[in-house]
Amino acid sequence: MKQKVTLHVPTAQELWFREKCMSDPLTMEYNAGYDVSYEGYHRDTGCIDFPEYKWQDWAETKLTNPNFFYAYILDQTTGNFVGYCNFNKNPETGKATMGIVIKSEFHGKGYMRPAMELLLEKAKEKGVKTLTDTVPETREHALKVFFDLGFEKVGEFMSKKFDQPEVVAEIERRI
Repeated sequence: MKQKVTLHVPTAQELWFREKCMSDPLTMEYNAGYDVSYEGYHRDTGCIDFPEYKWQDWAETKLTNPNFFYAYILDQTTGNFVGYCNFNKNPETGKATMGIVIKSEFHGKGYMRPAMELLLEKAKEKGVKTLTDTVPETREHALKVFFDLGFEKVGEFMSKKFDQPEVVAEIERRI
């Protein structure tokens, strides 16, 4: 079922939803098990600390950056935030890395595709020439949505998740 969604750029006061997503082990399980060293990352769950005292600075730094786009995915029927999406554009190349996260209780309910369609429109508006992401090949549903929307696999690399080998697809779509 295709959901009716819109993208909503949050205020600093609305970053409670970002914190809620990032502290939910079911939402963040895709992010668990990697050997990364950024502040607040919990390898066991994939969660990332985002305490309220950081919200204002994050909003002022990220949401005012013309090469960064971040928005909540808003269900137009219920008025609920169901996830978030973003891209970060390299102004010299026009290439942007992107991300999309759907809150765990909304997984499998048809939100990713319409949100991605809106994100592609926003990327085009912002002068993005190519949108890229990396997705573990075990995330078959996510890859299917990307491929259905015109993304192509342009490479792959090996990573480790909980010290086990994992093949990660490099995907991109020209806009």
